[in-house]
Amino acid sequence: MEDSFADIGFAKLDLSRGERTGFSEAIYCAGKTKEQLLGILQKFQTEGIAVLGTRCSEEKYDYIKASGLNVVYDPVSRIISLGKTTPGQLPGKIAVCSAGTADLPVAEEAAQTAEFYGAVVERFYDVGIAGLHRLLSKIDAIRQADVIIAVAGMEGALSSVLAGLVKAPVIAVPTSVGYGVSFQGLTPLLTMLSSCAAGISAVNIDNGFGAAVQGCRILRLIGKRDD
Repeated sequence: MEDSFADIGFAKLDLSRGERTGFSEAIYCAGKTKEQLLGILQKFQTEGIAVLGTRCSEEKYDYIKASGLNVVYDPVSRIISLGKTTPGQLPGKIAVCSAGTADLPVAEEAAQTAEFYGAVVERFYDVGIAGLHRLLSKIDAIRQADVIIAVAGMEGALSSVLAGLVKAPVIAVPTSVGYGVSFQGLTPLLTMLSSCAAGISAVNIDNGFGAAVQGCRILRLIGKRDD
């Protein structure tokens, strides 16, 4: 394997990341101009590399789409993607659970990222512990997953409850949803890091992308174990 990158002036695109890590380079769209984003996507298309972009605004998507690039965009997760991957190419399944409807953007970022990278994903939304019966009504199905991503704002207790009910590893994603003392996601992050339930790992606030990649890495290990 030979590492390579493409220097397009304002960016150096990692063309061999997929070979090294199994996941092609992703684009963080926020902070880039629409012209820069178009240039990056065009280069990846020329190289024949499927690529995913996070935090893409609808304005930037409209500009990219008008250029003729065959991109797919989801306004909820704000994910833009170029090229196709093979659904279900990873073994096992990821369950993405969200506490409330307000957590959907981050939950969908996780779910769609995992699907882009080849995972089978099942969604369990609005199962927060404020109405525990909602979660318990789905717990048998959630237990069938090999990795669980728990997305929650406010106090962030969903991940702790899930970790006490399932065998699979739980990846906790704090969101910036909540009132004042939630401190834009800091409170749920600290809750997840301080959980008394074993088997939880936490990613950064609103980082559905990072949780999904970690989940896919775990699924890949399952595949190696089964080989």
